[in-house]
Amino acid sequence: MRLLIKSAKIIDPKSPYHLKQKDIFIENGKIKAIEDKVDEKADKQITYKNLHVSQGWFDSSVSFGEPGFEDRETLQNGLDTAMKSGFTSVILNPNTDPVIDNAALVQYLKTKTQSHIVNALISGALTEQSKNQQLAELFDMHQHNAVVFGDYKKGIQNANLLKLALQYTKAFEGLVQVFPIENSLSEKAQMHEGEISTSLGLKAQPRMAEVIQIKRDLDLLRYTDSKIHFSCISTADSVELIKQAKKEGLDVSCSVAISNLIYTDKKLQDFDTRYKV
Repeated sequence: MRLLIKSAKIIDPKSPYHLKQKDIFIENGKIKAIEDKVDEKADKQITYKNLHVSQGWFDSSVSFGEPGFEDRETLQNGLDTAMKSGFTSVILNPNTDPVIDNAALVQYLKTKTQSHIVNALISGALTEQSKNQQLAELFDMHQHNAVVFGDYKKGIQNANLLKLALQYTKAFEGLVQVFPIENSLSEKAQMHEGEISTSLGLKAQPRMAEVIQIKRDLDLLRYTDSKIHFSCISTADSVELIKQAKKEGLDVSCSVAISNLIYTDKKLQDFDTRYKV
């Protein structure tokens, strides 16, 4: 199979072709030429206005549904969609039914997804059934190639439980992922606290609900000398806290939902549900 991609802007900061407009010739899955103009005969030619090419994308948090919520999305359909959207790897969240909290379920997901071109990585639950009470089978799931452990969209309210998780996973270099939220400050909140939430009359979540939790979790990280990932941070204060922690040498990382990079709560003024995510 000979494929010719015409006049594509290459997005790859590590490449000498970064931000350059080039033809790309691919033969049997391997790039054979990147030139201003390629005249090779091809079985298929791709030409689009404003075409861009980049390395495969990675999504660290996807919720397909299977097992238990196949009506929401199956593994096959989710991975097919990821492939068509340019993603080469994704991490599957454990918020299924049953919750992915043991090695058998991790192995089930690996078996179901192993033949797909998209690499499906597995996130195991941090606690049994994600109930924030007892640690799940972290080491056994790690042995079956779970890459991270966290309770999806649930803050770990028990500080000692998180401390134990950080100490335990340190022994096998596992990664704990936390959703930084203090539940008592955010229960039933529908949006960010501010002028907009007040004018709309909606129950709101103050930024300190996130910041307080991150401060506590960073203290636990210092104590355990382990590693942690904060999922879906949404405030500038959180960015500063994590930036300072990294300067200290703590093994910490974070991610942010793309909507929080682009929009603010002002988008909710007209109750447009497209922005209520």
